[in-house]
Amino acid sequence: MDIVILFVIGIGVGAFGTLVGIGGGLIMIPLFVLVMTGRADAPPSFFNTFHTVSQAVGTSLFGVFLNTFSGTVAYIRQKKVYFDAALPFAVATLPGAFIGSYVDEYFTGNAFNILFGAMLMVLSVVMYWKSSAAKAKAEYFNQQDFKYSKKIGIFISIFVGFLSSILGIGGGVVHVPLMIYVLSFPPHVATATSHFILAVSSFAGTVSHVLLGHVVWKPAIAIGGGAAVGAQLGAVISRKTKPRIIVILLSVVMCALGLKLIFMAGIK
Repeated sequence: MDIVILFVIGIGVGAFGTLVGIGGGLIMIPLFVLVMTGRADAPPSFFNTFHTVSQAVGTSLFGVFLNTFSGTVAYIRQKKVYFDAALPFAVATLPGAFIGSYVDEYFTGNAFNILFGAMLMVLSVVMYWKSSAAKAKAEYFNQQDFKYSKKIGIFISIFVGFLSSILGIGGGVVHVPLMIYVLSFPPHVATATSHFILAVSSFAGTVSHVLLGHVVWKPAIAIGGGAAVGAQLGAVISRKTKPRIIVILLSVVMCALGLKLIFMAGIK
């Protein structure tokens, strides 16, 4: 029954994560940490699946990888992935992803959670306020004529790879808005390209967490399998979703993550 529940949750997580390009870790991490983490000396149960935050993060990242890999396949078929940016940005996330998996325990303090949470909430308000801007409405995209700063994109991607590993959320919640408002990507292209990048960075982070023994395989495969199925559904829904809606949904997600981080700091 636990496997079925996690698989169904994974479908919803995967669909939403693919629609807004965040990978689904935003939902998996609170579920794993707040509901499924207990004491090592307690009897095994659904509410005592994980014994450390690192296990929850590593298991979440495995689910993020399956979600983003499946969603990326769907977006490639839709020809939404902008490979000129996706490939160098994906490579740039790798160093940060590996480093983050080894130092994640040092970035769980109250000060970090409050500062990063507040920053996300401010950015979410700015995104919502600008959601009706021309950039957020743009649907036309010509790959041959599109201009952007590759150097800034690579710098952003290094930072995103690091966040991907230390928070277990995949990094898309930061990558997508920066691609839209800093690099001027249309929302649909930003979410699809971010999904490709997250597939690469989450794979790198997952390998590190596996080597460190942080992945609990039963829940990882259950929720990850559901997320892979949900990703296909999310890619289909994205075809019928207006760019402004994607931006608004992402701003809500960013605000929720900010509140979660501040809340986590308050209960430590």
